[in-house]
Amino acid sequence: MELVVEVEDADVVTKSALRRLADDEGLPVAERAHAESSVTEDTAEALAYLVDPFDLVSRVPGVELQQASWSSERIEYDPDSPDWDLDEDDVEEDDNGG
Repeated sequence: MELVVEVEDADVVTKSALRRLADDEGLPVAERAHAESSVTEDTAEALAYLVDPFDLVSRVPGVELQQASWSSERIEYDPDSPDWDLDEDDVEEDDNGG
């Protein structure tokens, strides 16, 4: 699964992450300082702090999250570009080979 997300307001994302950090009473002070610095410096880090992969799939029948990873990059997304078409790695073949 691959998601493309457009962040329309980086300040709102950062402020939301900072609020969530402030509300996390179980977070040790040293970890909180590091997390606050990370989410303030990088919108992708703020988004990663707000989005929990387990929450995304926990209610999907027949799915159990085994591992999740996070990476991000800034791109110019053009849904009409042929670069965004599914490639052979994105399409599953059926049992008849097609």
